[in-house]
Amino acid sequence: MKEASNESPIRVGIVEDDRLLRESLKTLIDGSPGYRLALATGSVEEALRRRGETAPDVLLLDIHLPGIPGSEGVRALQASWPRTVVLMYTVYEEDEHIFESLCNGARGYLLKRTPPARLLEAIREAHEGGSPMSPSIARKVVALFRRTTARPDPGIAGLSPQETKLLALLANGQSYGEAAAALDVTINTVRSHIRSIYDKLNVHTQAEAVAKAMRSGLI
Repeated sequence: MKEASNESPIRVGIVEDDRLLRESLKTLIDGSPGYRLALATGSVEEALRRRGETAPDVLLLDIHLPGIPGSEGVRALQASWPRTVVLMYTVYEEDEHIFESLCNGARGYLLKRTPPARLLEAIREAHEGGSPMSPSIARKVVALFRRTTARPDPGIAGLSPQETKLLALLANGQSYGEAAAALDVTINTVRSHIRSIYDKLNVHTQAEAVAKAMRSGLI
């Protein structure tokens, strides 16, 4: 894998309760140029107790964990580390967990059978703004979105063209800052648009707003 020598290493966190797999991942991360282990824990709760430490750039998060499941813990972890990109890392492909994880803020979804080289590539892709997914997961996500968009929602009609463009950008994984640059507006304008969107659609989260837009077929 080609890599610029002047780049800072990507700080990677691991939340995985299987000790042998966790150790294997730690060895992979620490033994790969351009990557550095930032955190390795066996539960969401333990990770949250370490929130005062340097935040990982990318966090590999298992779904089926003791205590708080990873699919639910995404939101709390991102509240603690807002700049951290979360990738779900699991043996499971259940639609319910895929949808819950992505709606709660996960950027991508990788299966544990992903080869090490592809895993490192996916971590870098996520760090650079992408949304890596195992091929079988990507197919399921497309199918989920198609089922969602099959039910028109008239509640979307009151959005302005700028608000609609913003929702499309957010649905594609753009941050507020990236969306502001794409729309050539300030981040405060983006936040103002978000408040307006929430009011117009009677929703309280970005995931709810995006879901309504998808149901309308607008994005």
